[in-house]
Amino acid sequence: MAATEIRIAGRVIGPGQPPFLIAEMSGNHNQSLERALAIVEAAARAGAHALKIQTYTADTMTLDLDAGEFHVEHPLWGGQSLHALYQQAYTPWEWHRPIFERARALGMLAFSTPFDETAVDFLEELDVPAYKIASFENTDLPLIRKVAATGKPMIISTGMATVAELDESVRAARAAGCRELVLLKCTSTYPATPENSNLLTLPHLRALFGCEVGLSDHTMGVGVSVASVALGATVIEKHFTLRRADGGVDSAFSLEPEEFAQLRLESERAWAALGQVCYGPSEAEKNSLVFRRSLYVVADLHAGDVLSPANLRAIRPGYGLAPGHYDTLIGKRVGRDIPRGTPMSWDLLG
Repeated sequence: MAATEIRIAGRVIGPGQPPFLIAEMSGNHNQSLERALAIVEAAARAGAHALKIQTYTADTMTLDLDAGEFHVEHPLWGGQSLHALYQQAYTPWEWHRPIFERARALGMLAFSTPFDETAVDFLEELDVPAYKIASFENTDLPLIRKVAATGKPMIISTGMATVAELDESVRAARAAGCRELVLLKCTSTYPATPENSNLLTLPHLRALFGCEVGLSDHTMGVGVSVASVALGATVIEKHFTLRRADGGVDSAFSLEPEEFAQLRLESERAWAALGQVCYGPSEAEKNSLVFRRSLYVVADLHAGDVLSPANLRAIRPGYGLAPGHYDTLIGKRVGRDIPRGTPMSWDLLG
């Protein structure tokens, strides 16, 4: 494997493979296990390689207060307390096992984002194959060290983090035992805009930290995600729901199944199109060489006649001398009779 490739449960992730696509359920289950399992099944049918959830409780996230900074003012989630928002969005811990088992049965990897150390301990009991660190926790060094100590691959979203903060987080992860790391370029707005996506950060991230890179994409549609592949993204994470019209805490910026299937198709096309540095005709192009222009005799000539613009032209097909020889040939005499439509060659000269 290349130096930065990683494996999650045996699956290779890196430039030599199609993009690894993660469907993030988040709170789109709308507090229904039946709906959560339906999302798992829809994600598998849409071509997701992995299903991801989030592991926390309202009490591990914040305090049960609804005043000052604990009251949410946001276009999507405003008008309630942080505690109430997380109580609405969290995935009950007793749901984790059936969700993971359904995903694995359908051929998807399944893992989670822990938000505190108790979540990591719980997920270890379920033997998850990898961990995700959310953007809002990417400076939580104790949590990063806790996850790294499991020895499992870690994916960290980089939303809002400065280079100095990322350097500190990456160093903490590696010092604590993380050997397989992916950094996801992320814009922590919901939804994000293409103008704020700054995909040119991707190759810089890869060069700076020597790890795999990808995109945690909160934009609408699939265009930004597909574009990220051309800049080296090998992992793409998108929020996923059955229908945005069903509502839910993250539905407004989540992909529907048909859209996720389009992401799978177009991201793999983008990856296949990268190829390698290549000049000259490819194997696939060689049969097209005959349709280039080349030099042809375009009027009947007799031995001794002089080649001129009236009787020598660059036309298709490509069986004659290259057009670059035109100036050299003009003014030369031909050595024999030549019928109109003959490809020009050196042996026709007198």
